[in-house]
Amino acid sequence: MDAEPSICNVDVVLFDFGGVLADEGFANGLKAIAQRHGLDETEFINLARDLIHRTGYITGRGREPAYWQAIRSATGITGDDATLRNEILSRFTPRAWMLNIVRKLRTAGVRVVILSDQTNWLDELNDLHRFFKHFNIVYNSYHIGKSKADPTHFSDTVSNLRAAPDRMLFIDDDEGHCERARLAGINAIRFTGREQFLEELSRYCPGDWTE
Repeated sequence: MDAEPSICNVDVVLFDFGGVLADEGFANGLKAIAQRHGLDETEFINLARDLIHRTGYITGRGREPAYWQAIRSATGITGDDATLRNEILSRFTPRAWMLNIVRKLRTAGVRVVILSDQTNWLDELNDLHRFFKHFNIVYNSYHIGKSKADPTHFSDTVSNLRAAPDRMLFIDDDEGHCERARLAGINAIRFTGREQFLEELSRYCPGDWTE
């Protein structure tokens, strides 16, 4: 694509990681753990998501061993931390086509940012896949100390980037996160699939994003 900076009507694009830049490894990994232990998948995933906040692991106030122990205590699952972690990390596969869009946006003069609710796992995944290099900056809840469940995280991001919120675009697969971004004045696309996403992206940055 031969996009120019003037083509986009946004200056910053914020990308979620799991479910947008990569396959959703967290939910899929938890589903595999639940299946192995004969547990209800939905209940197990909801519990694990709740505990990652309650233990403080998502915002760097807690650590991984405490998180997995809390899940073991609540559900009776077995497996050491490394085995359980691998069920999740092995399913976070970066999407080459999405990273190609990131590169095109950056070439067009748009700032590209990761805004992720992740733990130190995001750093481990980058060590493996080396995707940070495609972005101007990475905001990870584990290091920031706030998650996207906190509406002030979005207003803080606007301030930190020194950008007009109406010139920013946020992409996430969680509608709650998208709504909180919109309340901060940021444009948002809820990612539900490739075709839908490309169609909505073209409204902000017209061009051929299919290659």
